[in-house]
Amino acid sequence: MDALMLARVQFALTAGSHFLFVALTLGLATLVALMQTRATVSGSAVHARMTRFWGQLYVINYAVGIVTGLVMEFQFGLNWSGMSRMVGGVFGAPLAMETIVAFFIESTFLGLWIFGWDRLNRWVHLGLIWVVTLTAYLSAYFVLVANGWLQRPVGYEMVDGVARLTDAGALLTNPTAILAFLHVLFGGLLTAAFFMAGVSGYHLLRRTAEVEFFRRSMRIGLLTLVLSVFPVVAFGVRSSSTRSRRRRAGTIWRRRWRISRRGSGRTTTRRRSWRRRARW
Repeated sequence: MDALMLARVQFALTAGSHFLFVALTLGLATLVALMQTRATVSGSAVHARMTRFWGQLYVINYAVGIVTGLVMEFQFGLNWSGMSRMVGGVFGAPLAMETIVAFFIESTFLGLWIFGWDRLNRWVHLGLIWVVTLTAYLSAYFVLVANGWLQRPVGYEMVDGVARLTDAGALLTNPTAILAFLHVLFGGLLTAAFFMAGVSGYHLLRRTAEVEFFRRSMRIGLLTLVLSVFPVVAFGVRSSSTRSRRRRAGTIWRRRWRISRRGSGRTTTRRRSWRRRARW
């Protein structure tokens, strides 16, 4: 096994393990926010306890997801330094926005939510978890924009073997990224639904004293499962239709890489906006 294959295997394992926690926390954040909304509006004690219980599980998985994500970021520079030098000006832009804008706000408000129990006004505290939830989806969107650009590169030009961003609108509205985002959105809800139903079923099988607590949690998990499973399949099938485009993108990048390796002076290649080319 050569160094290239080892780098691919290492990154696949890191990204795969990281994404498990990403999908789970995306869905759990939404469900926790809905539970706290119900508890705040109706004053339901059981929903307040559900918010605390599932919120603690959310925070634990969120922390593990951060650790695995940091390892993945280091691999961009260590294992894929050639790609970073060649396309970092475009590929790195949405990743920088994810870190500076989305993740910074998300982590800050999550800290306020964790330590704000019984200290902040209940409506302010409710607003915190919704900010966390919305910025979590914004963070996922920026990451999928970067991934979508690798699958279907748009809005850039090649100058001296280096990619430069020319159309931020085309980058942020890449159809590949939008389809992937919708698939991940409902995939996160589906993952959280299975997690919530599984944990609730485990406690009910153990004859827990909190029967009503976990019955409600089970109902929420099963309802979320039913509502999210069909959109996951639909957007997944729609995304699979872009496989031919991905193969063309791979051919393009291999050609660009050979040109840049030859160092043949100033090479400029423009990609038109997807609005003039893409077909949904």
